[in-house]
Amino acid sequence: MDLYDIEFDRMDGTKASLAEHRDDVVMVVNVASRCGLTPQYETLEKLQQLYGERGFTVVGFPSNQFLQELSTDDKIAEFCSTTYGVSFPVVSKVKVNGRNAHPLYAELTKTPDASGHDGRIRWNFEKFLVLPGGEVRRYSPRTVPDAPEIIQAIEGHLPR
Repeated sequence: MDLYDIEFDRMDGTKASLAEHRDDVVMVVNVASRCGLTPQYETLEKLQQLYGERGFTVVGFPSNQFLQELSTDDKIAEFCSTTYGVSFPVVSKVKVNGRNAHPLYAELTKTPDASGHDGRIRWNFEKFLVLPGGEVRRYSPRTVPDAPEIIQAIEGHLPR
């Protein structure tokens, strides 16, 4: 299955996919508003500001599977905007694990991280870099968004 063709819902109810970013570097992150790792939003936004004009974007996928996300998309959007000034897309809430996992996550989680972990999302803020051409790299929740290995991958694959 081509990652770029898998649709997801924007918070406004319209459909989207990664197809509009086929030639870009995309960081897909399962986010949550009430997690100890939530301050990573700040660094995600800094990366968006630093690299956004060069062909990079973060896409946040809220999930309540770890019971740390707000109840509605409207509350999530307000939190992201007022608390962290998020300018990158944050889409409608999804499941990232189990039988009802969003199809994008069903595909992404086939990729192992540097320690060899594949399969289930372990926690909020697990990161996937989708590089131009569809190569996927996976990073653990505790790997900060601006870790050297992530920055190297982003900078090494920016299209412009």
